[in-house]
Amino acid sequence: MSYMDRAIELAKSNIGIVSPNPSVGAVLVKNGHIIGEGKTQVPGNFHAEIVAINHAKEDVYGSTLYTTLEPCSHFGRTPPCVDTIINSGISKVSYSILDPNPIVNGKGISKLKDAGINVEVGGKSSEASEIIEAYAKFINYKIPFLTAKFAMSLDGKIATKTGESKWISSLDSRKYVHLMRSNSDAVMVGVNTILKDNPLLTSRYEVKNIIKQPIRIIIDTYARTPLNSQVLNQPGETLIIVGNAKEKSCDDLTKSGVKIVRMPGKNGKVDLINAINYIGSQNITSVLVEGGSILLGSLFDDSLIDKIVAFISPRIIGGIEAKSPVENKGVDVLKNSNLLKNIKVNQIDNDVVISGYVIGN
Repeated sequence: MSYMDRAIELAKSNIGIVSPNPSVGAVLVKNGHIIGEGKTQVPGNFHAEIVAINHAKEDVYGSTLYTTLEPCSHFGRTPPCVDTIINSGISKVSYSILDPNPIVNGKGISKLKDAGINVEVGGKSSEASEIIEAYAKFINYKIPFLTAKFAMSLDGKIATKTGESKWISSLDSRKYVHLMRSNSDAVMVGVNTILKDNPLLTSRYEVKNIIKQPIRIIIDTYARTPLNSQVLNQPGETLIIVGNAKEKSCDDLTKSGVKIVRMPGKNGKVDLINAINYIGSQNITSVLVEGGSILLGSLFDDSLIDKIVAFISPRIIGGIEAKSPVENKGVDVLKNSNLLKNIKVNQIDNDVVISGYVIGN
C-alpha cells in the first residue's frame, strides 16, 4: 500500500461523519516511515493534516505530507491548514486533488509553494474525487448530491407481480447498502415504500462505527405516513415533505416528532426541485434515494439524480405487471435517455453492482 493509498483509506473511514466538510486523509512520512496519520474530525474540530501533525511520533521537520485534498488556506471554523504546515517545517506536500471550494481552489497550493515547500500531485485523483463528490457539488451549487440506489432482477424487475421484493439482492449486497446509508447525510423514499415495506431506513449491520444516523426524508404528498410506522421510532431525525396535505394529518405527524415541510407543486404534489433546494439549505450534502419507482422516475424527469448504483441479481422474475425500478413519465426517444459515465462494475456475492454518474448532471 502506498502512502496515498493509506491517506485514501483514512478519508473513506469518515465519509458521512464530517459533513458538510469534505472527508480528508493525511499521512506524514519521514525517513521512509509513517510518523503521523490523521483524518478530518467533526465540524469545528481539526482537519486531517493538523491531526497528523499533532499526533506525530517524532518531529515533523523535513517530513513529507500526503493528503487526499489540497490543504485549506482560509479561515473557517478552524485556522488555515497551510499556515500550520508551513510553520511545522514540513518540506514536501503531495496532494491528490485541488479543493473544489472556489475560495480555496489552488490558493492553498500557491501559498505552500511561495513558502518554499516542494509540492507535487500525488495521484489517486479518481478515488479522492469520489470521496468528496457530495461536497464538491454542495460547495458550488448549495444543493445535495443525489444517488439513486435500487436492486433488481436480471430482467429489470424490483418485485414480483404480487409485490414481493424481499429479498432480490443478497445479504452481502444489503450490508453494502447499509454502508452507503452511513456514508450519506440523508436517505430518501416515497410514501409508497413506507406503506408497502414499513422500513427502518437506518444504517445497521455494524458496517462502521456509526456516530450518527442519516436523516430520513419521506416524499409524501398527502401526509399518509402512518403514525405507527417503524421509521418514526428510530434514532435520528425524520423529515416529511408534503404537498397539499390536510392540516390534521400534518399536525398528527408533527406531534410524533416529525418535521413537516410543505412544498406544493403542480396538482398539489410535491415540487421536487424546490424540495431539493430546501434540503440543501439544511446543510444536507448527500442523499441516498432508495425508491420507489415513481419517486425515482420523477427525480430523473427533473434531472436531479447525479449517480446510480444498481444491484442486479442473477434471477428472472418476469410478468408484465411486475414493476421496474424507474417509472413515471420517462423519455419518448432514446436520444433523451439518461446516459452514464465513469462506469464501475463490481460483484458482491452473486450480484453484479453497476455504478456511474449521470451525464449532464
